[in-house]
Amino acid sequence: MESYEFLLFLAIILISTKALGLFSRYIHMPTVVGALLAGVILGPSFLNVIGIEGSTGVFLEQMAEIGVVLLMFNAGLGTEIEEMKKNLVASLVTAIVGVIVPLIGGFLGYAFWFHTDFANYTEVLQSVFVGVVLTATSVSITVETLREMGKLKGKVGTTILGAAVLDDIIGIIVLTIVISLKDTSVSPTSVILKIVLYFILIAIIAFVAFKLERFIDVADRKRRTVILAIAFCFILSYVSEQFFGIADITGAYFAGLMLCSFKVGPYIARRCDIVSYAIFSPIFFASVGLKVTLGGMTVSVWLFSLVLLIIAILTKVVGCGLGARFCGCNNKEAFQIGIGMVSRGEVALIVAQKGYACGLLDKVLFAPIVIVVIITTLLTPILLKIFMNDTEALEGAANNIC
Repeated sequence: MESYEFLLFLAIILISTKALGLFSRYIHMPTVVGALLAGVILGPSFLNVIGIEGSTGVFLEQMAEIGVVLLMFNAGLGTEIEEMKKNLVASLVTAIVGVIVPLIGGFLGYAFWFHTDFANYTEVLQSVFVGVVLTATSVSITVETLREMGKLKGKVGTTILGAAVLDDIIGIIVLTIVISLKDTSVSPTSVILKIVLYFILIAIIAFVAFKLERFIDVADRKRRTVILAIAFCFILSYVSEQFFGIADITGAYFAGLMLCSFKVGPYIARRCDIVSYAIFSPIFFASVGLKVTLGGMTVSVWLFSLVLLIIAILTKVVGCGLGARFCGCNNKEAFQIGIGMVSRGEVALIVAQKGYACGLLDKVLFAPIVIVVIITTLLTPILLKIFMNDTEALEGAANNIC
């Protein structure tokens, strides 16, 4: 018998995310914090009203994936190209340093906590892989928070966006190299070649799009324009993930970036906002919280979770902050950029799953990683709210860190 339970789950998610989002706004926090908490409350750690298993769970996961793709498409549409060009070097350096520092921090944290035998090749690789997990950055929560605060455009916002996209590419290279050391069937050379080919493809598509700009702009304010733009976003997302191993959200961001300077860009952005925020984005934010499972953890695992969380936060704030500082950002801007890169989100979960599949990550470490993902995801919008608005608090923290 066909089940219509998913309809009830959608209604519960939409109502709860909206209600807690309004409450978050009432206490002067970003609404995304309430949406994330709604998922945690509805999930297995508290009420256990909604599960992510079975066909309904698959449906919610797919809806959530559409949500994050549209979120990054909108981020691309809202990007200031000239500002992005000015901050390209800062984004690159921020991404590189923001990968190296968490990689080292995660490796040392795991190695000393679990007394890694450095003479044992497998144990060393397992320690390195924990560092690889911490290199991940999920910018979707940061994008929503900055957009809500009206700070997505500008030096800090564009540097965070650019660094997060580059961080994803660098993280894939590091992940592949580490996995190849465990599984010789994976070739780092082929992965790097794929990434180079991917950027060549993006450049060709962008060139063609700009040549067709006059014809595209003729269709401004027509409904078919929005439909074709979203289809373009989905196609580029699919091609990125399926053929090049690049995250689909990266393809979605590039799709939006190509259209943002066109005359039709603002119209597409407004219409996509309606589609995204009416249903898909709330499901994405709630789905992050639904993945939290806190049962069966020992005291040692809880303590390691705390250590890993501290390492995860500090290494991104310090690493990305220093990278931005090297490129001429002042202390306040560098600290804000570091905070914006703290959230790990679904990217870290995907990396962890790949490590588990090839034997580089023990199952017991999944819970600490999920805790880090959830808390960093919850903390990032709160910290951005505090330090993007409170000048005195920001200056004190920035001077200490940078």
